[in-house]
This record gives sequence, C-alpha cells and structure tokens, in this order.
Amino acid sequence: MIVRNWMQKEPMLVDGDTLLSEAKRVLTEHNLQALPVVENGRLRGMLTRQHCLRASHFVARTQSTYEYSFYANRLKVKDIMVRNPATLDVGDTMEECLRRGQELGVGQFPVMDGGKVVGVISSKEIFSLAARFLGAWEKRCGVMLGPLEIKPGTVRRIADVVTEAGGDVLAIYPIARGENGADGRPQEHNVIVRFNSAGMQKVVAALEGAGFAVVESVDAGC
Repeated sequence: MIVRNWMQKEPMLVDGDTLLSEAKRVLTEHNLQALPVVENGRLRGMLTRQHCLRASHFVARTQSTYEYSFYANRLKVKDIMVRNPATLDVGDTMEECLRRGQELGVGQFPVMDGGKVVGVISSKEIFSLAARFLGAWEKRCGVMLGPLEIKPGTVRRIADVVTEAGGDVLAIYPIARGENGADGRPQEHNVIVRFNSAGMQKVVAALEGAGFAVVESVDAGC
C-alpha cells in the first residue's frame, strides 16, 4: 500500500501570512485536519486543527477584548505553525506512515514529490484505510484466533478449515503480539479472519476442532 494511493490529493494550501482566523475557517468548512503552509512553492510549515483550537481556547480563557482582536485581525499562520514538519514521500508505504506517526506522535503529514507538496495524510485517511481493511461497510462474519505462532502453511490451514466448514474467506489479518524474537520477527500473533457464512457456529467449532483458540467471534448475519 503506497501513500500516493491513499493520500488526500491536491490539498488546500495556505501561506504564512494568512490570518489564523481565515485558516481556521478553511479547516472547518472543508472538514480538514491540517493545512500545509507553502511559500514560493516550498513547504514552510504545517498548521493543524489542534493548533487553531489551542489558540482560540487561550483567547476565550483570557476574556480579553484586546486578545480577541489580535486573534481575529493580526495573528497569522506563521506565528503558530509547526516549522520544518515531518513529511512523507509519495512512494512511501502506509506501513511507514503509521510507524513514523507513532514514533513522532504526529497525526498529519504533508506528502512530497520532488520537493513539491502533492498531498496530505491525516487521521481521516488512516481511518478510511482501517475501515476498508475491516470491511466496515460490508456484512462480514469474523473471528479472532490466538495467540499463535505463524509458521509456513499456518494461514493456508486456517483458510482451509474455514472453507471446509462452509465459510467464504474474504481476508486474513495476522496481528503481532508482544516482542520480536531473535530473528527480528514477532513470535506470536492474533489472527483476524473475515468471511461470509450462514453457519457461524459451525466455522467456530471447526477452528476449535483444528486446535485454534477462538478469542472472539462476530456474527454479522452474513
């Protein structure tokens, strides 16, 4: 999964001299999480919805007409933006995006291509990715197995058991648990299996009969 296929393309941009009140309006009206700050074609910073909320909350707490006037008429994007923000390249993977976001505590990234801002990845796009993976808008039955060690043939065996029990396998997601082993790979996984089946309990019984521990099951009437 490559960033260019999941990012918000042709993002709205602002420059550093844009009034913060105007940038906040743009964020709100277009339901955006962040605005890249670009001047003369170069990325200068990143303004997020959270920055705007902090500034407006500060003004509200002071109850000062001077502070409100300054916020509305003089405070600019460049005064509170994050300078030199962390970025992603269009060719980076979404896995790299998630890893860097967790390491840096960042929820939004400008996406670059040859030094030019061509997109934005925010929590909105990440939620969309997770929803598509899990089939949030589809009726899918599912089970979570584990913990177990993923060996050659383990995933195929799970698929075979579900299929033989009358399930139509749609997706299998191994999720790493705990620390990595000496080879740098996770030693144990939970495994989420999504499938269509009119006989949910038959699938669960077949998996348990094959030696898999069913941690949870969801019958979506599929």
